[in-house]
Amino acid sequence: MQFLTVPGVLDSLDEIAKFCDSGHAGGWARQKAAYRFRLAVDEIATNIIVHGYEETANEGDVTLQVELNEHTLTLILEDTAISYNPNQHDLPDQEDLNEPLEKRKIGGLGVYLAIQGVDKFMYERVGNRNRNIFVVNRPTD
Repeated sequence: MQFLTVPGVLDSLDEIAKFCDSGHAGGWARQKAAYRFRLAVDEIATNIIVHGYEETANEGDVTLQVELNEHTLTLILEDTAISYNPNQHDLPDQEDLNEPLEKRKIGGLGVYLAIQGVDKFMYERVGNRNRNIFVVNRPTD
């Protein structure tokens, strides 16, 4: 298992991206899966920093833990921001996605792409921490 803890500020997003792209997961997933994985983590991390810390005038950290085994890549992203469960908010449905951009509702598309971009996404609140769990299955061929 590898860990990374960074301040909950936008300048930390580059370090988070490098951690996702590093040898912990590098070369393990197909290029498309690796891109979706990084996009998912970046979207949720950005939302934590912007909405959980900056907009509420709170300070805190973001901790990433990655575990790789022969079947799955699992990344756990934790923060001490206000409680936010991405699974409990309105996400775009197929009807919304078929609308022209100018008619679509604002918000939710990034979280939708994050959740859809990994094989499994889970959220839990543990004490005063949000825990977002991303799982990508290893390609079988």
